[in-house]
Amino acid sequence: MKKFLYCICIVCALTLVVGCMPREEAAAQTPLVSGVKAAYLTDSEGKVEMYAHNADKRYPIASMVKIMTALLTCEAVDEGAVSLDEKILISPEAMGMGGSQMFLNAGDEYTVDDLLKGVIVVSANDACVALAERLAGSEGAFVANMNERARALGMTNTHFANCTGLPHPEGYSCARDVSVMLRALVKHDVYHRYSTVWLEDYKHPDGRTTTFTNTNKLVRFYQGCDGGKTGYTAEAGFCLAATAVKNDLRAVSVVIGAADSKARFAASSTLLNYAFANYRFAPVAELGACVAEVGVQRGKQPVVQAGLERAMGTLTKVGQKVDAELVVELDRPKAPLAVGDVVGTAYMVVDGVVSDSCPLVALQAVEQGTYGDALRDFLDGYPVR
Repeated sequence: MKKFLYCICIVCALTLVVGCMPREEAAAQTPLVSGVKAAYLTDSEGKVEMYAHNADKRYPIASMVKIMTALLTCEAVDEGAVSLDEKILISPEAMGMGGSQMFLNAGDEYTVDDLLKGVIVVSANDACVALAERLAGSEGAFVANMNERARALGMTNTHFANCTGLPHPEGYSCARDVSVMLRALVKHDVYHRYSTVWLEDYKHPDGRTTTFTNTNKLVRFYQGCDGGKTGYTAEAGFCLAATAVKNDLRAVSVVIGAADSKARFAASSTLLNYAFANYRFAPVAELGACVAEVGVQRGKQPVVQAGLERAMGTLTKVGQKVDAELVVELDRPKAPLAVGDVVGTAYMVVDGVVSDSCPLVALQAVEQGTYGDALRDFLDGYPVR
């Protein structure tokens, strides 16, 4: 950590439940689920391994491959490389995809918005290929991008062979890696436009209507579930990656190779229930609360109250105690300041280790001061720039 300027150490004196369960301990737990090839449970940042069974063993994952297809599309939208309103001409190759579809017609034009909805809600293979062709020129080039992104995310047990998850001898992943890409996907607001759609009559450009029903039944039947992806092939078995939020804690579960659809949803529910029953997000500092006062150069007022840009806390587990402290590094901002302007950095230290950081922002606006205000700063010992 760089040398602190005007450093304030705020010891929160909180007795918290630690969220640093070693992987060995997690893996040694009594099995939570049975009858699956692999299972994994973690938090939204992947910091705490709550449960693991064959988490790094390579398996085909069927349509959970589409998590990466959706992720690259959402990233392209957020980066401005493509717009949701852009229309894509459907190729015969895209139309001809087998398996689950949204029943595109070659030669018709569909918006990126509708195609992404088709991927997320009904696991549409034809929509996947149409998006891949637009974003990379061909499905093959897009798959290369998928594998490059997987490497960047640290997914060391994954290789994509297509953008759909249709059976291929060279395609595989593991439960841990699936959780990595789902955790990346749910950080995109555009994903949540579609992830909780349960039932919708979709009208095609030619006037046809197709009923969209979400393949992830947990978005309707599990409270707090706001995303995930199913998968099934004879080789992969029944698969599901799911995520849910309760009391500010997001949990992410992955199940590979269940015997039937009912079993995958039951196993996923069991994993999520375990997370919410045994872990909680304990805030160290609330959003909007003042955690420091920061000196302001040449402002109408000499100091401004500063708070966190987002809530900070630690994932805690019942039975283990730890002290957390908030350490703040303050800048010397110059007026004028608007609400939300960055005025420093806050670090959360758990057991002597920095576990998180976020910007400190001004909680009030500060107008530019006069020469008299600058003189005040000088007399108070503040350097005038």
